Amino acid sequence: MNDFLKRFGQWGMVAGAAEGIGAAYCEELAKRGMNVIMVDVKEPEMESLAIRLEKSYKILVNRHMIDLSGHEAPDRCMQAMEGLDCRLLIYNAAYSRVKPFIAASPDELDLYINVNTRTPEHLVYLFAHKLKNEHQSGGILLMSSLAGIWGSRLVAAYSATKAFNMRLAEALSFEFRPYQIDISACCAGATATPGYLGTNPAKGFPGPNVMQPGLVAAITMKKLGKKTIIIPGFANRFNYFLLTRILPGSLSVKLVNKVMAKTYMGL
Repeated sequence: MNDFLKRFGQWGMVAGAAEGIGAAYCEELAKRGMNVIMVDVKEPEMESLAIRLEKSYKILVNRHMIDLSGHEAPDRCMQAMEGLDCRLLIYNAAYSRVKPFIAASPDELDLYINVNTRTPEHLVYLFAHKLKNEHQSGGILLMSSLAGIWGSRLVAAYSATKAFNMRLAEALSFEFRPYQIDISACCAGATATPGYLGTNPAKGFPGPNVMQPGLVAAITMKKLGKKTIIIPGFANRFNYFLLTRILPGSLSVKLVNKVMAKTYMGL
């Protein structure tokens, strides 16, 4: 058994698995010989990916259609792990829209809270209890975003919820250490996912450096358990260093919001 499977078990769950970075995480687990529990609402995409991974990597893939905005979602995810040596949880799902805050409906505001914060918080709570009670090591990865480091116009609610996930992982990294539970947050920058590309961002300067999902997932999985806050990509790490360590905070926020305004002119 390789060290990865010894540390994190024979199965890993990816919530928000059907496409983009979630699909890339599924493939990264498969490359390591880990069986995958896929959770998503996009059944055709999930089924197509599952078949490819089973054929290419000779692993097992369980598919679960679960709406991660529902209050029963954390319990249903835990039920999907029953009887399996699942000690790795990757929560990739997110609700995101690029629009002015006051243009969102009340139902959309609830989706930001439920998908991006409520479900991952409750799922982490239940999963950590499972590992602690079983006296097993394990790992948890939450998807945050560079948008969670600064308050960003046009993605205000998304930005706020991603800040929540980053701070949750940061705090729990100390609480979970005695139980040998690793927890990290991936603060990805702009990534060529269907969701990001669907926002039709302006191309060229001063737009953000866009990474491929596979590279984001590969870098993140290598650093899981070694770093709490993971920022994939040299350009993203450089910008983070410049904006958080060199420039004054007030100027950094202005620059970030200026880039957002130019990237989405007309909104």
